[in-house]
Amino acid sequence: MAKATDAAGHGDWEVCRECAALVYRPRLLRSRRVCPECGHHQRLTAGERIATIADPGSFTPAPQVGGGDPLGFADSRPYPERLAEARGRTGLQDAMLYGGATVGGRRAVVAAMDFAFLGGSMGSAVGETVTRSCEAALRERVPLILAIASGGARMQEGAVSLMQMAKTAQAMRALRDSGLLSVCVLTDPTFGGVTASFATQGDVLVAERGARIGFAGPRVIAAATREELPPGFQTAEYLKSRGLLDRVEPRNDLRPLLARLLAVTSVGEAGEVAAWERPPEEPQEALGGSQEEPTPYETLRLARDTRRPTALDYIWQICTDFVELHGDRLEGDDPAIVGGPALLDGRPVMIIAHQKGHGTDELVARNFGLAHPEGYRKALRLMRLAGRLGLPVVTLVDTQGAAPGIRAEDRGQSWAIAECLAGMSELPVPVVSVLIGEGGSGGALALAVANQVLMLRHAVYSVISPESCSTILFGDPSHGPRMADALRITAQDLLRLGIVDGVVPEPPGGAHTDPAAAAGHLRAAVRQALRELAGLSGDELRKHRYERFRVLGMIADD
Repeated sequence: MAKATDAAGHGDWEVCRECAALVYRPRLLRSRRVCPECGHHQRLTAGERIATIADPGSFTPAPQVGGGDPLGFADSRPYPERLAEARGRTGLQDAMLYGGATVGGRRAVVAAMDFAFLGGSMGSAVGETVTRSCEAALRERVPLILAIASGGARMQEGAVSLMQMAKTAQAMRALRDSGLLSVCVLTDPTFGGVTASFATQGDVLVAERGARIGFAGPRVIAAATREELPPGFQTAEYLKSRGLLDRVEPRNDLRPLLARLLAVTSVGEAGEVAAWERPPEEPQEALGGSQEEPTPYETLRLARDTRRPTALDYIWQICTDFVELHGDRLEGDDPAIVGGPALLDGRPVMIIAHQKGHGTDELVARNFGLAHPEGYRKALRLMRLAGRLGLPVVTLVDTQGAAPGIRAEDRGQSWAIAECLAGMSELPVPVVSVLIGEGGSGGALALAVANQVLMLRHAVYSVISPESCSTILFGDPSHGPRMADALRITAQDLLRLGIVDGVVPEPPGGAHTDPAAAAGHLRAAVRQALRELAGLSGDELRKHRYERFRVLGMIADD
């Protein structure tokens, strides 16, 4: 925003560079430099940025790191003069501050870059500050939050600046391998060697609304390619749609989001183990019952009923908080798969699910729960994050199968499903899967390689839909009811076959008749399964999972 003088000669007004509105500066400061007219997010200093992230008064700065002049560089002015000017203007030794703080009452290491210091460029001092931030988080065993604003590597330090990319990427990877959460908050602008090193290495990537993010700048790209750039190119919203960001948030929502993230991923807090114990008032209802059983094909119709609770309906019923994360970090975000850390009875878990929908609009938007390769890659990314952080994984399965079609095949549908199957088998944390509706083919199994597999009473699970089976064998789908009998798709049949480990009761007539009661049964079943797996080590859980599937099948040896 540009400063303006009012009629009385006072400089209490600023002009928004985005919408040209004249904004009263005290009002602008109260809004944390977000234009109240158009929502444009103005740049912040490092100190202002930390104030938007950390709890008030909680930040304790670490000693600042200053850099030198390794090349004796000079253009129109010597590099040391430029450093001295930047230090005088910003009050910083270089373009980054870090220290300890609390966010939502939880301890963290917080660091922020200042674009006003030589464009937030990364030289030796910034590289060292990022590395020290990672090492401090490792030493204190707390999460790391990095707020980033940078034009890229600092050219005045030449190849020494280039080496900071490797240095910071190594530090971030060491933090990731240690099982500590890292969150990168990408603000406007984030470009060049910073984006291509530590800025995109966080476990969770959150961008501020409207932030421009990329490697090369848009003018460079347009000049090099001579192509018209797509609308919104390199904005946070554009990148989220391409699966490269977990969240895009307005500035005022950042601290609440970060506080929730720390809460839903904090393993080992006091009282969490006890939270798995069954509350005294909870009914001791067995997973079974004497309900009159519908036919297999009637069960299939119940499983497909659009009134039936979806995965998100269940998640918000059984969890006290859920932070949905997005994107496969490669090419897209598939709305047919939802997932993120959540609090189940006060304990952090990672929930991943197929999401269908109730109305036509949502069903179409979610592709009827038929996931594309990017959905399975997103699921696997979140599972591996859970493995690193020590979070149990809970999956809710509800899909007719994986998405068919040219787009899915071109992007490697089979490869994505296979990687999901293998990746789940390697997780060092408890995995519980629940079939809540329709479980079809490999598209369902890709989220069900678990230590315990449960089914709601009126869910189904099959290698193929009865109608498709009928079409293949008889030339039309009319024999679907007969094939439903033959395929043994119901929970009771699959329990007898050893495919599932338990049947979760539903209200009479199906889960849609009493969603709250259905959610209560689901919560109790998941909690019981996690309680039974809680004492096993990572190696024991992997072995348990391997042996569970190893014995399935009917073999006739000579």
